[in-house]
Amino acid sequence: MILGVGNILYSDDGFGIKVVEELEKKYVFPDHITIVDGGVLGINLLGVISHARKLIVVDTILNKGNPGDLHRIEGNEIPNRILGKNSMHQMDLLEALTLCRLMGNVPDTVILGVEPENIETLNPQLTHLIAAQVEPMVQLVLQELRNLKVMPKPAN
Repeated sequence: MILGVGNILYSDDGFGIKVVEELEKKYVFPDHITIVDGGVLGINLLGVISHARKLIVVDTILNKGNPGDLHRIEGNEIPNRILGKNSMHQMDLLEALTLCRLMGNVPDTVILGVEPENIETLNPQLTHLIAAQVEPMVQLVLQELRNLKVMPKPAN
């Protein structure tokens, strides 16, 4: 499952959603790959993510880097990194993953993110700097899929 999360109303916070929209526009995925626009649903995604074996989350990440920096977080790094993020949807995502663990089905998870420039301004557009990182992030998602020996086909 490829899960984009974020709030498209707050500029760069919509990055994860823009990336999954781009993936859906450019590629046709095999039936066993699910693309999900998770918005800010967080804990409400429990039913969806609990069925995934591999989960690729795309979002903004405050990681003390420079705006536009791309990050990859996996394994034991996830709880510590997410807890440091000032974002309700990230906290809800961590809670959903924790509940998956309690249910005995936590997906192998990697979080791919961008360091945002602006997540506070009410604006449905990404900043220019972060918009320029959508395609590089699409390529990072495709690399994760290649590592799993799965590749989508280009859309017509």
